[in-house]
Amino acid sequence: MKLDILAFGAHPDDVELGCSGTIAKEVSLGKKVGIIDLTRGELGTRGSVEIRNSESAKASEILGVVVRENLDMRDGFFVNDEAHQLKVIEMIRKYQPEIVLCNAITDRHIDHGKGSKLVSDACFLSGLRKIKTVCDGVEQEAWRPKLVYHYIQWQNIEPDFVVDISEFMDKKMDSVLAYSSQFYDPKSNEPVTPIASKNFIESVKYRALDLGRLVGVEYAEGFTVERYLAVNSLGDLK
Repeated sequence: MKLDILAFGAHPDDVELGCSGTIAKEVSLGKKVGIIDLTRGELGTRGSVEIRNSESAKASEILGVVVRENLDMRDGFFVNDEAHQLKVIEMIRKYQPEIVLCNAITDRHIDHGKGSKLVSDACFLSGLRKIKTVCDGVEQEAWRPKLVYHYIQWQNIEPDFVVDISEFMDKKMDSVLAYSSQFYDPKSNEPVTPIASKNFIESVKYRALDLGRLVGVEYAEGFTVERYLAVNSLGDLK
């Protein structure tokens, strides 16, 4: 299955928090979108692997993605080495996306920056024909995505561009709140974590509001890039 967009997250819920409004918008435009989680988030203070598996399935259904896979890397301990790069390369070659979305380039959680660099490096390496990978018993062809964009997570990184998600903010929040074990719940008896605070879940919305304000729309999501953006004409800019 060839995808238009493949979004990677170090943990289940990273993609939903960082770029699910954009994903929902692209799906509404007829794009085929998939999600790859690097880990199961098994070191998370709240919930469990089984609960998060169920939550990620629910979030995927809300967003309308056509495929979601998990690479079962070790939460907290995966590294950017050949073995891990090859796992990501196999996914890139399997789905041949034009665009890859991945974690923030630096962030509070160490897995986010590691995941960002791992996926970015794998996108380049995936285009090298002499790197051999096999999927379902068949040797894969080299494939390099045209574009790699990094979404924004905990830290307020200045975006290189933003996407108007005004019509999809509700769907974004629905996909985030599908992870009910992880976020604010006044009835929960589990330990309070930085992302389980009321302030954090509200920040998802007020960040989108603020980015939207800066470009004259209601809600927006921001991304950073690794190379210059190009437009066909000045009229392409909002």
